[in-house]
Amino acid sequence: MALCLQRGGGGGGGGGGESGSKNDMDNGKYVRYTPEQVEALERVYAECPKPTSLRRQQLIRECPILSNIEPKQIKVWFQNRRCREKQRKEASRLQTVNRKLSAMNKLLMEENDRLQKQVSQLVYENGYMKQQINTVSSTTTDTSCESVVVSGQQQRKNPIPQHPERDANNPAGLLAIAEETLAEFLGKATGTAVDWVQMIGMKPGPDSIGIVAVSRNCSGVAARACGLVSLEPTKVAEILKDRPSWYRDCRCVNVLSVIPTGNGGTIELIYLQTYAPTTLATARDFWTLRYTTSLEDGSLVICERSLTTATGGPTGPPATSFVRAEMLPSGYLIRTCEGGGSMIHIVDHIDLDAWSVPEVLRPLYESSKILAQKMTMAALRHIRQIAQETSGEIQYTGGRQPAVLRALSQRLCRGFNDAVNGFVDDGWTIMDSDGVEDVTIAINSSSNKFLGSQYNTLSILPTFGGVLCARASMLLQNVPPALLVRFLREHRSEWADYGVDAYSSASLKASPYAVPCARPGGFPSSQVILPLAQTVEHKEVVRLDGPAFSPEDIALSRDMYLLQLCSGVDENAAGACAQLVFAPIDESFGDDAPLLPSGFRVIPLEPKSVQ
Repeated sequence: MALCLQRGGGGGGGGGGESGSKNDMDNGKYVRYTPEQVEALERVYAECPKPTSLRRQQLIRECPILSNIEPKQIKVWFQNRRCREKQRKEASRLQTVNRKLSAMNKLLMEENDRLQKQVSQLVYENGYMKQQINTVSSTTTDTSCESVVVSGQQQRKNPIPQHPERDANNPAGLLAIAEETLAEFLGKATGTAVDWVQMIGMKPGPDSIGIVAVSRNCSGVAARACGLVSLEPTKVAEILKDRPSWYRDCRCVNVLSVIPTGNGGTIELIYLQTYAPTTLATARDFWTLRYTTSLEDGSLVICERSLTTATGGPTGPPATSFVRAEMLPSGYLIRTCEGGGSMIHIVDHIDLDAWSVPEVLRPLYESSKILAQKMTMAALRHIRQIAQETSGEIQYTGGRQPAVLRALSQRLCRGFNDAVNGFVDDGWTIMDSDGVEDVTIAINSSSNKFLGSQYNTLSILPTFGGVLCARASMLLQNVPPALLVRFLREHRSEWADYGVDAYSSASLKASPYAVPCARPGGFPSSQVILPLAQTVEHKEVVRLDGPAFSPEDIALSRDMYLLQLCSGVDENAAGACAQLVFAPIDESFGDDAPLLPSGFRVIPLEPKSVQ
């Protein structure tokens, strides 16, 4: 009645037989362990997989059932047990990689079929155009082209034709719009409704983010991504619907009404606001219809599109400080993979009305690459990060849970975006300009918005009792965003005015009724970066050593700490956006610590959209 057969170690030592005697081990035979002996060894292994010689001898003394086993043989048992554990983990890892490769292979085969259909369609269109050129006169051709352009413009202005049966004021009309949105979205996600061009550097594989493509020759800008995550479809859908959690430029999402459909799906009417990426433009808002349903093959679909005045959308002007934008059929297709996990298709298709922004910024609003980085890839990376956290692939330090770190980074980015846009309904008031065109000064008297209820006023501006915010935009030539943000992050002691940062930090710690004294100038002598987590974004705490102050100012010479979030530092990602956001904190800051975010956002402006 034995469970484990154990080979002797060393120079051919081993043992066999029920007694496990020393003579048997010297003869190179097997040792046969009883279930009770195995159970005792397993208990020790769970506590200490690699016990020392003293620990093994102690084990023999404390467990009488192991008294007939030599310490050398117990050492061999632990060696083999560790080897089996390593083999088990490696086999599990290889099975996971094999499942990912199989799913990725299926995804690539589907992508190959889609590209073949796209090639066939282009060949057909090319042949048709050649035939038209040969049979139609040049004058007729010009007239035809002009009519095509006019009809295309009319179609863009009225993407949803007015039909009585598609009136959004009744459930039947909403369902008709939703079904049409679903059909158009699926055509983009898996078909050739848009000419997709794969982004450079997005290599498919088990460890890659996925396959990411951008649009060519379509109205507005569009991006598409396909990827694999080890989460169930319902969990993926829940994460994707919570747009503010992964899209940092999203200010708010208000679900106005939810209407169930007869096929088990739901239709939601949503009002969405997004921040502007720069101080030189206005924020955007959307009125959208979101349709959640299941396909016949069990796939889960979440698709959405804008509502116009003709389809039950708002009749009034956009909200104050916002410009109405259009969302063409977009959404998420989530399919179950064999062996667990989900395969996700993401499509974002937006018309941001580039003519409403200054000419120098139009490439920013016409670039499908930037849209892919800010929305499509952000969603896929966020889901993948949560999947890695769930499976234990990401190790965290500092005692902070993943959800807490995400909440901190979200608070930093949201506060930075709010300061950049400065909405009136959030308490921001624009001060008179000093004549410098690219610098704007704003104040916010809502101190509780930043500091929490325990602070009544902030002593940064004693006169106004509010927060002073200066923001600026400038155009740099031939400066890669990643390189600039990397320098700002790693060389703060070379450019930061310690006095400004220390003054802000000291104000946070001071009494609400304290009046700050004149502060000394100077730069920090050095900095230390303390990472909080290994993720796509660098969440870290930066400690700045104070400069040498005069004897009367020695009280302000203490070190200062910044909570910092850095993204887009990969220099090899051509055209990638980058951002550095930071806030002064106390040395032992809490999860609900007051924050005053500041920072930099660097966005590459392409000369024109992807062609």
